[in-house]
Amino acid sequence: MRLALLGCGTVGGEVVRLLHEQSADLAARIGAPLEIAGIAVRRPGRDRGDLPVDPALLTTDALGLIKRDDVDVVVEVVGGIEPARGWLVEALRAGKSVVTANKALLAEDGGTLHDAAAEGGADLYYEAAVAGAIPLLRPLRESLHGDRISRVTGIVNGTTNFILSAMDATGAGFAEALEEATELGYAEADPTADVEGFDAAAKAAILASLAFHTRVSAADVHREGITEVTAADVASARAMGCTIKLLCIAARGADAAGRETVNVRVHPAMIPLGHPLASVGDAFNAVFVEAEAAGQLMFYGRGAGGAPTASAVLGDVVAVARNRLAGVRAASESAYADLPVRPMGEALTRYHVSLDVADRPGVLAAVAGVFARHDVSIATVRQAGGSGAPGGGADAELVIVTHVAPDAALAATVAELRGLDIVRSVTSVLRVEGGV
Repeated sequence: MRLALLGCGTVGGEVVRLLHEQSADLAARIGAPLEIAGIAVRRPGRDRGDLPVDPALLTTDALGLIKRDDVDVVVEVVGGIEPARGWLVEALRAGKSVVTANKALLAEDGGTLHDAAAEGGADLYYEAAVAGAIPLLRPLRESLHGDRISRVTGIVNGTTNFILSAMDATGAGFAEALEEATELGYAEADPTADVEGFDAAAKAAILASLAFHTRVSAADVHREGITEVTAADVASARAMGCTIKLLCIAARGADAAGRETVNVRVHPAMIPLGHPLASVGDAFNAVFVEAEAAGQLMFYGRGAGGAPTASAVLGDVVAVARNRLAGVRAASESAYADLPVRPMGEALTRYHVSLDVADRPGVLAAVAGVFARHDVSIATVRQAGGSGAPGGGADAELVIVTHVAPDAALAATVAELRGLDIVRSVTSVLRVEGGV
């Protein structure tokens, strides 16, 4: 079985290394040896250290490599939308199996890839696109295919999880924790994709598509990052017996008209310390799946890095190579449900709201009245600071946690609170998940 490898960076280099070191075992598992037919790179002359790469295999002509008759499987670890999309569509339409780690492309235009795979009768595998080495996507599309998944909640970005874990452990602010993550190599020089939630949103779209048999794109995912999370937010969460995580949440449920829909979102949220995801620290990933028959399942491990991601890539290579030798292909995309995506405003959530208010009689009643006008029920109220003396005069902090309500109603409540004379500022707004 001959492979065309597109990209030889951090992940591609580890794929080459593992192919070399485990060649005998891989051949035994597949039933035929794996050989690299060629490697498409941007700079063939670049020093690749001790990587076991024959310079004669390197080429800058990715499309020409893909079109070669002696190529059976195309492995893409370049990333980005173009030219990767064109390369993979060409391979799939030609009947060549594709293994990709390209979460951005799958989230933006996975439907085009699946259509090309169906047209060419080829396999499309992408375990490495979400959560690195964690076996997650194949269980969703194969092992749990006989069940009905109701909800997927995950920590799928190691950079943001490291930052939030550091803030919780040390009391540092966001900027300090980001600086530490950068120094340790957990954050890129430009961390925007991670800290603003773009990376997690792409992964959320892929998870929702598999879990709910519906094509979901990154554009369907409500996205918020962690740049506004403060040390005070983390301390407030700790006081409630919670921690803050950047969560990707994909849930199935009925809309106001009773139609079955899906809601997919990425945002920071407070979760209780007893929740299975609360103890996931450092740069690790974990995904919590809830299904009707199987119940609650947890997938945990390293979600990024060259070696873990390469492990997932090679797992897919073994699968597609065995299929080709047997003359079969894996089950095609399952998107039969075609459920509409429910907008964020209709999602049922809970809020934790911190207010800096005037410390005088009637303030709590006025604040409670705003919640009531928007049909939002208050679960708990905690006051800190203020003199409590008649007439007041100082400022006080109100911390309010709501019951479940439509997100639009909660957002409207916060917007009205910001306009009250008695509210000096809304200092924090965070969603609450997991039954606090």
